[in-house]
Amino acid sequence: MKVLVVGAAGKTGRAVVERAAAEGHEVTAFVRRDRGDGVPGVEVRVGDASDPVAVGAAVEGHDAVIDTVGGRTPYRATTLEADVATALVAAMRRHGVRRLVVTSAIGVGDSSAHAPLLTKVVVATFLRASTPDKAAMEAVVRGSGLDWVITRPAVLTDKAATGHVRTLSAGDRGRARSITRADLAAFLVTQLTSDDHLRQAVTLADR
Repeated sequence: MKVLVVGAAGKTGRAVVERAAAEGHEVTAFVRRDRGDGVPGVEVRVGDASDPVAVGAAVEGHDAVIDTVGGRTPYRATTLEADVATALVAAMRRHGVRRLVVTSAIGVGDSSAHAPLLTKVVVATFLRASTPDKAAMEAVVRGSGLDWVITRPAVLTDKAATGHVRTLSAGDRGRARSITRADLAAFLVTQLTSDDHLRQAVTLADR
């Protein structure tokens, strides 16, 4: 499958690129600037992920898109993620690309029920600006008419992969404390070919 990974320069994005390439997908990494440290065999496209022209050119010819874009200053008001989703959805509709997998975060929408108390405090303080942006992004994705999956990972860590991901949907009981980026990347890549969570928003954790 030809996969476009948006936000590929970030920690999660790079993990997704590496995982998708390792599983035999033909991967294009969409980045804001090329730092020359790309994954071997992966094409790099440079551009602004909120620019409809740049995004349209990048999306064309692919079978699916994984969006891992996240703001660097989550305590400052932004529309970055919603703007990127808007550009992606328009481009995917135009070029007939159906599968869209996006990363949101725990604390958005009904996933707040799965957040431990400390996570809720962080969402209300340090992440106070990024959470509304992620909610707006999710609304764009839900209204896209595409084959989408919204993932809401718990607190991300850089620990080694556990090989296990626990999913929580609306109405499920339980707390989601953390998940490794490697486990998140594996789950995101799995959604390229799985319909288990199609048109669903799921909270993810490995503990």
